[in-house]
Amino acid sequence: MIPVDEALRIVLSVAERLPPVAVPLHEALGLILAEDVRAADPLPPYRASIKDGYAVVASDGPGVYPVITESRAGDDGVGVVVTPGTVAYVTTGGPIPDGADSVVQVEDTEEVTDNVDGLKRVRILVGVPLGNDIRNVGCDIEKDTMVLKAGEQLGSPEIGLLATVGVAIVKVYPRPTVGVLSTGDELVEPETKYLSRGQIRDSNRAMLMAAATQQHCKAVDLGIASDKEDSLTEIFDAAIASDIDMLFTSGGVSMGDRDFVKPCLARIGNIHFEKVFMKPGKPLTFAQITTNSKNIKLSKPVLAFGFPGNPVSCLVCFNLFAVPAIRRLSGWANPQLQRVHTRIAQPIRSDAYRPEYHCAIIRWELDDGSGRPGFIAESTGKQMSSRLLSLKSANALLELPATGQIFEDGNSVQAILISDISSLLMSKLTDSMASLSVQHGPATQCSARQPTAASQESMVKVAILTVSDTVSSGSGPDRSGPRAVSVVNSLSEKLGGAHVVATAVVPDEVDKIKNTLLKWSDIDKVDLILTLGGTGCTPRDVTPEATKAVIQKETPGLSFVMLQESLKVTPFAMLSRAAAGIRGSTLIINMPGNPNAVAECMEALVPGLKHGLKQIKGDKREKHPRHAPHAEAPPTDQWERSYKAASATAQCSCSH
Repeated sequence: MIPVDEALRIVLSVAERLPPVAVPLHEALGLILAEDVRAADPLPPYRASIKDGYAVVASDGPGVYPVITESRAGDDGVGVVVTPGTVAYVTTGGPIPDGADSVVQVEDTEEVTDNVDGLKRVRILVGVPLGNDIRNVGCDIEKDTMVLKAGEQLGSPEIGLLATVGVAIVKVYPRPTVGVLSTGDELVEPETKYLSRGQIRDSNRAMLMAAATQQHCKAVDLGIASDKEDSLTEIFDAAIASDIDMLFTSGGVSMGDRDFVKPCLARIGNIHFEKVFMKPGKPLTFAQITTNSKNIKLSKPVLAFGFPGNPVSCLVCFNLFAVPAIRRLSGWANPQLQRVHTRIAQPIRSDAYRPEYHCAIIRWELDDGSGRPGFIAESTGKQMSSRLLSLKSANALLELPATGQIFEDGNSVQAILISDISSLLMSKLTDSMASLSVQHGPATQCSARQPTAASQESMVKVAILTVSDTVSSGSGPDRSGPRAVSVVNSLSEKLGGAHVVATAVVPDEVDKIKNTLLKWSDIDKVDLILTLGGTGCTPRDVTPEATKAVIQKETPGLSFVMLQESLKVTPFAMLSRAAAGIRGSTLIINMPGNPNAVAECMEALVPGLKHGLKQIKGDKREKHPRHAPHAEAPPTDQWERSYKAASATAQCSCSH
């Protein structure tokens, strides 16, 4: 017997991705891209209006102007030039006429009705800066930009992106074709109504075909083979002649005198292993078929899995070994199944002799028993290789070492995900957000769900505010907000038990930013507010102004640390105007709008935030870490390393 890790290593070393094929866009969903894709032209290909309104010469300012043309999406008003003292009506997405350099939204205008000369006129009520509400050529995608890289999986956004850049036929890695065969004289078709003594209905074939189809493979039904070498050889020859990429058999791989699968595979290929040190699923055979029974070499090798006959063993082995092999053939760069840590909901005794893969149902809970969100695992009950009920609804396999000991409820174990749990997570996330009374908009509520008395006092309440005209108007997704939530959750322990209790999105407007900050700090008593975006130098970047109008004490060191960290990535970080400060018992920090920058800056701030948040709450026992005299201080570029070292030796009354 070989260990599971070694068996999987062998499988993946033998499996090679299939040659790429070109398919129409509508057939590419879920497949892996086989070549880089670049934009053949810019997007937008012309200057386009972001809003319905009037294309103007910005220097004209407010006043009454004649409307000399209309430019709608799909109709660009060719040949008309906007000159000073004239305007053009434009719709969202419509081309900006030549001569115009800005757009005034229709809400900031009034139609003039007393047109004595018959010309339509409009009153512009506000002045706008140069380039206002205009998407310049290539502002979304510049010409020759690499929009997708080889190896990326094509979901619905990627399909839309391919269509956007004019790709109708795309080169991808295909999914394998799989032949599925059951073996055994005792097997009869599932529709058999009356079973004779010694007969059982064949469940493995239907189960494996469904499992292969679930992995988006083409599954070929090879039927049932009797326990005779001639029968197996004939079916194997027919199967590999049908141009399959993989062969799945079940049964006939143990030590019985009629278990002929292994001898048949040995004659037409190379057996890599035939026993794995695991429970269930020990008698698993993996081979590479290279010829047929007449010793005629195949044009391509066929991967063969001889699964055990017991249905639970069969499907567990399929998930642990065949799924990664399918992914490798399909072009996945990382084909292994995802693992997560989960707490178990009841005591489970592990096997004393072999590592066990225990069928379980995991779910996401706001409190996994440790006071934090996490996965909880429920055993599916009695575990037996023949008891298919133990796999019913199971979405994970708990990895239990061979100790023979009891894992008590609440213990943390590793689990391998064997089905898509995204819908489960989204459902739980929705429940979580609802229980926290989080609304995606300016008027958010802080947590309505009360933590336990023990955790309420120590919990660090965090609110995240995305500042973006684009996100607020619905013109684009909020990528920074969800990333910030994830970062805070991942750093929760380092921040002293931080939890996100509110999120919101507001446009780049000082009053709306201020109102949200004031509500969260003065009414909801949030401990830490992170704002995302609006810290640059464009006319609409006003987050620092709104923040400085609210805070009572500045904390410039936090901004300095973030600037240092960002300068490691891009020199443009020097243009950041981010502010940070304290209002009452709330710390407010302006973060960048880039999702990756949010993570980088938070990591850099962690060494000091826990101390700072406790001090802001009035904990006088919280002392600053000691630091060296100036003559001994390290150079600037060693600041972070030295700070961490100082923190490690600090004489504080709090725990680090």
